[in-house]
Amino acid sequence: MRKVVLATRNVGKIKEFERLLAEFASDIEVLGLNDFPEMPDVDETGSTFEENALLKAREVSAFAQLPALADDSGLCVDALGGDPGIYSARWSGGHGDDAANISKVLGQLDGVPASERGARFRCAVALHLPDGSEVVRHGELVGEIVDLPRGSAGFGYDPIFQPSGFALTLGEFAHGEKDRISHRGKALRLIAPDLNQLI
Repeated sequence: MRKVVLATRNVGKIKEFERLLAEFASDIEVLGLNDFPEMPDVDETGSTFEENALLKAREVSAFAQLPALADDSGLCVDALGGDPGIYSARWSGGHGDDAANISKVLGQLDGVPASERGARFRCAVALHLPDGSEVVRHGELVGEIVDLPRGSAGFGYDPIFQPSGFALTLGEFAHGEKDRISHRGKALRLIAPDLNQLI
């Protein structure tokens, strides 16, 4: 089996990548950073999703001496000037506190009418190989922020994000349904041919 290291310890994200990769490259084994407990955290010092994805992919590939796949993604809310953006995971101060992050965004949008609650999930996926070759692909999902969280599926801001053309939030989607339309799914589908060709 070919191997690729996914630059995350987020179990939800690993499962999502595994499901998506199974569609395109079922002979690629996905490892996570839990398989490399000595791997230090990567400082995400980039100013864009692409810069952060490349930082993570490069450092993980160098550490594991394997191809590495990293994504950086986040929620960009129009009424907040594109925030939380690259700070989505730590918008409330701590890292990965979904409930606190959701609460902060909803508080910031208190009183903002539905017509002005447009938002988009953006994702950059970077593949870096030990020989130095790399590629980046992007995905986006447009929608709006609802007044109250709905659904317990997914992670992050999924319960308050309703994709355009749908009556459900991502928190109410079944996994397969979300994978078909998600920003991460779009980016991974674009990078799948590169995975097959380069690994």
